[in-house]
Amino acid sequence: MKMNFKRPFAQYVKKAHKPLQLAIADEVDVICEAPHIGEAKVGDLSGIRVHKFRFNRQEYLLAYRPPQKDAPVEFLIIDFYQVGVHENFYAELKQDLRQEKTQGEGP
Repeated sequence: MKMNFKRPFAQYVKKAHKPLQLAIADEVDVICEAPHIGEAKVGDLSGIRVHKFRFNRQEYLLAYRPPQKDAPVEFLIIDFYQVGVHENFYAELKQDLRQEKTQGEGP
């Protein structure tokens, strides 16, 4: 299964300290093993799943889009959108998804 790390996700991981980077990498592996482990979102975030994990007594959220169930094996790609603490997480995620959608509609 291939992984696609979106810009907000990659930037957060790059700026995080090493133990948190390793914890995030472990959670990414868990998600790749069982892509439907996270909580499915509805409304503006339909199609997105959020997996929660704890690190140093702080809860972190990891947003991703699992592959479609009927996708051929060669197209099994998980898009990782964002990781961070709960504060403003969903508002930032919605904003990033809107920006991605408008960029995709370009000329």
